[in-house]
Amino acid sequence: MKRAVFPGSFDPFTIGHLDIVERGVKIFDKIVIGIGKNTEKKYMFSLEERLSFINTCFEHNTRISVAAYDGLTIDFCREIEAEFILRGVRNNGDFEFEKAIARTNRHLSDIETVFLLTSAKTSYVSSSIVRELIRNDGDYSAFIPPQIKL
Repeated sequence: MKRAVFPGSFDPFTIGHLDIVERGVKIFDKIVIGIGKNTEKKYMFSLEERLSFINTCFEHNTRISVAAYDGLTIDFCREIEAEFILRGVRNNGDFEFEKAIARTNRHLSDIETVFLLTSAKTSYVSSSIVRELIRNDGDYSAFIPPQIKL
């Protein structure tokens, strides 16, 4: 069974994230959306809210699950017996950043990172843009999955 972890903070989960997971499940038998805990980061949504948002999106797909974890992503992968990390790449900046992490992870483990390019229609969407829209009473509805009610 090919199992992948799609890690992130997902604050909030966007249509870009949804697109990567829906395309990734065509490649992998199981995807675990891993919400990493970072005590240094100030989140807009609680961990419980983020877990709920994502679970709502995939409640009818048994091949996709969500879990929170502490520590290194590669340690979480080992814990759940995932041999792949799935990452979405929007642009060159994302790729350079993700490439360095992937090479480090590969040096420390036998876990492979698989990159999917974001679709053109979601390539400009980011959680930080959505948070800014929310903070300023902008219309963010087109940027999050319709199942998520904020």
